[in-house]
Amino acid sequence: MKKVFVAGATGWAGSEISRAIFNNDEMILTGGLSLSQDGKNLSEILSLKSDNNIPLFKSIEDAIENVEFDILVDFTKPEIAKHNIHNALQKGKKVIIGTSGLTDKDYEEIERIANENNTSVLAAGNFALTVVLLQKFAEMAAKYIPHYEIIDYADAKKIDAPSGTVAELAYRLSKVQKPELSVAIEDTIGNKETRGATINGIQVHSVRLPGHTLGVETIFGLKGEKLILRHDSGESADPYVKGVLLAIKNIDTFKGLRRGLDSIMEF
Repeated sequence: MKKVFVAGATGWAGSEISRAIFNNDEMILTGGLSLSQDGKNLSEILSLKSDNNIPLFKSIEDAIENVEFDILVDFTKPEIAKHNIHNALQKGKKVIIGTSGLTDKDYEEIERIANENNTSVLAAGNFALTVVLLQKFAEMAAKYIPHYEIIDYADAKKIDAPSGTVAELAYRLSKVQKPELSVAIEDTIGNKETRGATINGIQVHSVRLPGHTLGVETIFGLKGEKLILRHDSGESADPYVKGVLLAIKNIDTFKGLRRGLDSIMEF
């Protein structure tokens, strides 16, 4: 039986993930992290059918000291997540990262700590199956089409840019083939910033507007033709829940850091 602790347990995604873990026969939800609900019972907050207290804590240190768990699932904010992840790994816990905004440098440090403590980390910019497929299709296209850019869509209130989904996609595509530019960014006439940000050698454009939940569009172009791969998330957290449960079930199958849900899936 896997004992799981959720950081961000009362948030939009974390609350649905907590419910799913609680209702899974192969898992035990032992507690959660919530700055605003410290000391309260997660069972009561989420209306879980349990007579047991599932405690909420304001810090990962308090949680590690007071509850037993094998796996940390983190859906918080980047600065909080780094602190949670480092502390959990140093105690030999396995970690699943759904928090966006962590950088490649952050992941290098996380990988080092995981290896030093002989434990496992799975990080996914997005746990939805449709995103996994978009990443796979985009990697296939990038092998043959050397001209492409990425558009990142999210709600106006999302403070990090690009999203974790797009950051992960840019990282992966850069490993396949970095795109060619017909005009170098520094040679752009006018406002160079309108060409977007260069991330891992790829131009990324982040759009933040009301009406968007989360979306990613990868546009590939060749002379006389183009290919557009696009994913849009709805308002439900259900797609992420399924992916996180899959990650929990497979976190014991490797050591070190893996990035992308597909790293534990068969295609």
